[in-house]
Amino acid sequence: QVHLVESGGGSVQTGGSLTLSCAASGDIVSNYCMGWTRQVPGKEREGVAGIGCDGSTTYAESVKGRFTISKDNTRKTVYLQMNSLEPGDTAMYYCAAYRPLVCRATMSPAEFRYWGQGTQVTISS
Repeated sequence: QVHLVESGGGSVQTGGSLTLSCAASGDIVSNYCMGWTRQVPGKEREGVAGIGCDGSTTYAESVKGRFTISKDNTRKTVYLQMNSLEPGDTAMYYCAAYRPLVCRATMSPAEFRYWGQGTQVTISS
């Protein structure tokens, strides 16, 4: 069974940084495509970043150069380092996963099958 548990959310000012963590059960991090998505009330969930089982990465245009996704297979954890945060980054952030046929990175919410409970990120101006 797949379990994903996010942590690291919080409130920071514009320009600040946060690091989100997603602890996964079993061999998820090693063998699954993992990603971060976010959602604001009243809007659709959007992809933020993804990392393939081969370590390949992909990012939304809005976060390129500011966010970095990484993983530690030994610690069974995926990270999202967020720098230069803006009020527009305020959202509930969700860790997600699915097992692909071929290792690749994706951040599309439609492709993910497993989800964490979310962690809130709030950026004040």
